[in-house]
Amino acid sequence: MSDPSLVRFRVAVQGALAHLESRRQEINDLNVFPVADGDTGDNMALTLRAVLAELDRLEAEAGDRTVDEIGRDEIVQTVARAALLGARGNSGVILSQLIRGAAEELVSRPGELVDPVLLGAAFANAAQRAYASVRAPAEGTMLTVMRDMATSIAHDLAHLPEDQRRLASADPEAQNAMIGAALERAIVAGEASVKRGPELLPALREAGVVDAGGYGVIIIFAGIVAALKGEAPELDHYAAARVSHPEHDSETYRYCTNFAVTGNGLDAQNFVGKLEDIGDSVLVVGDDATLKVHVHTDDPEQATLVFDGAGEVSRLDVADMHAQVVERAERLESANGNGHGAAAHGEAGPETRCGVLAVVRGDGLTALFESLGARVLDGGPTLNPSTMEILAGIHDVPAEEVVVLPNSPNVFMAAERAAELSDKKVRVVASRSQQAGLAAAFALNADRSADDNAAAMQEALDAVRTGGVAPAARQDPEGRFTIGDAVGYVGDDLVAWGEPDKTLQIVLGQLSADAELVTCIEGEGAPLDGNAVAALAPAGVELELEDGGQPSWWWLLAAE
Repeated sequence: MSDPSLVRFRVAVQGALAHLESRRQEINDLNVFPVADGDTGDNMALTLRAVLAELDRLEAEAGDRTVDEIGRDEIVQTVARAALLGARGNSGVILSQLIRGAAEELVSRPGELVDPVLLGAAFANAAQRAYASVRAPAEGTMLTVMRDMATSIAHDLAHLPEDQRRLASADPEAQNAMIGAALERAIVAGEASVKRGPELLPALREAGVVDAGGYGVIIIFAGIVAALKGEAPELDHYAAARVSHPEHDSETYRYCTNFAVTGNGLDAQNFVGKLEDIGDSVLVVGDDATLKVHVHTDDPEQATLVFDGAGEVSRLDVADMHAQVVERAERLESANGNGHGAAAHGEAGPETRCGVLAVVRGDGLTALFESLGARVLDGGPTLNPSTMEILAGIHDVPAEEVVVLPNSPNVFMAAERAAELSDKKVRVVASRSQQAGLAAAFALNADRSADDNAAAMQEALDAVRTGGVAPAARQDPEGRFTIGDAVGYVGDDLVAWGEPDKTLQIVLGQLSADAELVTCIEGEGAPLDGNAVAALAPAGVELELEDGGQPSWWWLLAAE
C-alpha cells in the first residue's frame, strides 16, 4: 500500500488533468499570444500527463515505503524533471516551472504539514520561478495570474485566524478541507486576474479573448479543488471570452521547436543569445544536468546545433505554427458562423495510441486518407516535403505513436530522419505511391502499437500491385512517345504508351491479372470520363472509381 500522502498528491494531479482535458479545446481556441497556434491546452495537458505518469511510477515502486522513506528530495526531483521533459510550447514549459517552483518549496520544509502557510510559500516560489524562466515576461498572461493568486494567498494569511492557517494534525479530511478552502479563495483572485488580462496585453484585447494559459491555470486549480472535495469541478460562474476575431495572425517564425539537452555543467544562459540569433520566444530552463529548450525558428536543426558538444539532444518536437494558425482560424470561423464561441467547441479527448501521417497531394486523395483516420501532410507539387515538415506533421498526429506513409521513394530518407528525431515512437512504412499508401492505411488500428500497425500495413502493401497512367513530361529518346502522350506503368515498369484509352486498357489488363478489385483514382486533367474508364476494365474485374485530384498522374491504379 503506497503512502497516503503520495496517493493524495496523485489524486490532486489526476483531478487537475481530468478537468484540463475536459476544457482543452476551449483553451486551445483562446490561444492568440504569443502565436495564435491554438495548442495551449494541448501543451499544458502534456506537462500534467508527464507528472501523472511519474507519480504512477513512484506509487508502483513505493510498495510499503512512506514518502519519507522514499525521500522527499527524490520525489520532487523526479516529478519536476518529468514535468520539464514532458513540457512543450511556452505554456507547457512555464507550467513545468510553476510545478518545479512549488515542489522546491514544499520539499525545503521537512516535517511541515501542507497547509495554507506552506501553500502560500509554494505559490510564491512557483510564480518567482516562472517569471525567472522568461527573458521578457508579458503581463496579462499565466505569469500574472499565478503571481496574483500567490499575492491573494499571502493577503489571506495575514487576516485568517491561526486555526485556519496552520494544520494541527495530519488528518486527511481536515487537510483537504483547509487546502481546498485556501485554493478556492485563490481561484477567485485568479479569475479576476484572467479577466484583467486584455487590459494589460494588447494582443488579447485585439483578439477579444482572455489569455489561454492564464485560463488554463484556473482550470487546473479548479480540478485540484474538486479532487480534494471528491466532487465535480465547478467553474460555471466564469465563462471564457468569446473569440470575436479568429483571423488574428502572427508574423513569427514558422516552427515551434522543443527538445531536451542532457549533459554536465550545463548553464542555460550560455545558449539563450545564440538561440535568439535564429528565432524568438526562447525559453531555456532546467539545471546543470538537464535543460528543456523552446524556441520559435525557421531552422529547428540549427537550434539543436547550438548545443553541439555541450550535451545530448533528445525529445525533439517540431510544430508548424503557420499551419496551426490557419487550422485554428478555420475552426473558429466555422464555429462562429454557427453562432458559437470558444466555449461551445467540442471537448478534446485524450490521444489515441497510434495514428498515421500520410504524405499526399490532391484534394480527393486527402479526403480518402482522412476518411481512414490518417493525418495528411501536403507533399507539394513534387510530393517531396522536407524532414522538418514531416517532423511537424508527426507532431500534429493526435497519437502517442505514429506510422508514416511516405507514398514516394523520394520521401523515404526524409521520413526516416524525421522518425529518428521525433520525441514520439515513429515507424516508417515504405509505401512507394499514394495508391499503395491508401491500401496500407486501411490496415490502421488506432488501439495497436506503431510496431503492430507497421507490420499490418507492410502486409497490406505486399498484397497490392500498383500502376498508373500519366501524360509524358518529356520526349522519349527512343521515339516511342512525345510530350503529352499517355505513358502507362505497372510498378516501376513502362508497359504502354500512345493514346490515353489504349494505354489505360493495357495497364488495366496487366495489373488486374488474378485480381478481383482494381481501384482507379482519377487525377487532374484526366482525358476520359468515368464511364469510358469503366468500359476499359477486363471482364470479371470490379473497378472502383475515386476522385483523387492529384497532379501529374491521370490515373493511379491499385489491384488487390
